Amino acid sequence: MKTTRDCEHCTEPMPLTARRHARYCKPACRAAAHRAARTIPAELTSRPRWIRHTARKVPLTVGGSVASSTDPSTWSRHRDAARSTAGAGLGFVLDGDGVVCLDLDHALDEQGVPLPWAQTIVDAAAGTWVETSRSGRGMHVWGVGQLPHGRRIAVGGGGSVELYADGRYIAVTGRTFGDTPRRLVDVQHVIDALL
Repeated sequence: MKTTRDCEHCTEPMPLTARRHARYCKPACRAAAHRAARTIPAELTSRPRWIRHTARKVPLTVGGSVASSTDPSTWSRHRDAARSTAGAGLGFVLDGDGVVCLDLDHALDEQGVPLPWAQTIVDAAAGTWVETSRSGRGMHVWGVGQLPHGRRIAVGGGGSVELYADGRYIAVTGRTFGDTPRRLVDVQHVIDALL
């Protein structure tokens, strides 16, 4: 008996003539899925800790119900969250496994150039993935490290740095800042310097 399976990108049923190991229904779906996956580092997309969120940053399940940053039953795989149309965007849940995010608020000027304090942090975290936030004025510096609890640190010029490693989700845009690599590296030295 032949069984059908869905394309991993568009969720349409795969043709019965598709190879047993095929993941996409057509070349266009394969190309689109690979473009999206290349934007966000595999260290994040490989973890089943994805949610959706509203424009006001309320976390949602892929089905549109309220999600929680502390309840794994409300999280999903990246590909399922990326396919979902619930809410306004994607979010990644930090659960204390070593993935950290340094959220730099009001870090970019009107032209998208980092303010000096933000550039210092990005330079110190060289080699790790940095994305521009939803507002277009902030940055998320993703990396690996340890942090006992979240902290908010005020910096000059109205900016701030929030450090998170557990019990929070971060709205992920996938808009890579500059030419930062799409991988996560150890940023413990940056965390230690900020604290």
